[in-house]
Amino acid sequence: MKTERVLRIEGLTARVGETDILHGVDLEVRPGEVHAVMGPNGSGKSTLAHVLMGRPGYEVTGGSVTLDGIDLLAIPTWERARAGLFLALQHPTEVPGVSLESVIAEAALAVGRSDTGFRDILVAEAARIGFDEKFVSRPLNVDLSGGEKKRNEMLMMGALRPQYAVLDEIDSGLDVDALAAVSLRLQEATEEDGLGVLAITHFSRLLEILEPDRVHVLASGRIQAEGGSELAERLEAEGYAGVLAEAGVSAGLQAEVTPPEVHVAGFGDDPFADPLADPVG
Repeated sequence: MKTERVLRIEGLTARVGETDILHGVDLEVRPGEVHAVMGPNGSGKSTLAHVLMGRPGYEVTGGSVTLDGIDLLAIPTWERARAGLFLALQHPTEVPGVSLESVIAEAALAVGRSDTGFRDILVAEAARIGFDEKFVSRPLNVDLSGGEKKRNEMLMMGALRPQYAVLDEIDSGLDVDALAAVSLRLQEATEEDGLGVLAITHFSRLLEILEPDRVHVLASGRIQAEGGSELAERLEAEGYAGVLAEAGVSAGLQAEVTPPEVHVAGFGDDPFADPLADPVG
């Protein structure tokens, strides 16, 4: 029997320490679809991204997540990546001494692909988003601006060609031209490669070129409202209060939580370590 292709999240609940953050998230992303997740600060958006990718310190207390039939919650982070899930971090980590080209080559080998010609692929991807090819050989994200780090994330995504991409505020730090280039590249990936996109964002500007099939409003750890692109436009114009009031939910923040313990990225238990990241999001 043919396996259904879908990233399916059902009844997902999760906590950090003693604080429950996700209270039952239901969402499906199919190949070629773009789903935008918007919501107030502290609503659980970044937590959702971290839980999907398996960041240490985030405890799943209920529900399920499957990727094309694979139980993601049962496998470690590296196997989730190999299965076809990609996470673009809100605050990409600097990795001194290791070039972007080396990272991509090793990732390719890990999934059984040849690393031959990957520099040419990266250079071509850089051109597609208006990025200087010199960044391909530089240490990953070291001494780069926030916008340059975000475009590095897009370089990696374009070269690796995952099945599904979770984008944690990929638009933050990008100027107008860079945002347009990144949005267009993502839109092209949905059309050319069937990439399924789960884009976490605060602003509708990302969605002016990257056309969402569905917009979800996350608040108090649940999807409280859903709609098409017109919902993102309404949120941009009116804010969250009106939309959430119609759902019977306050737009206030959840209780502050203590972030999970982190280590130096790449050299400890937590490959996502970032002292600047919002643990709730």
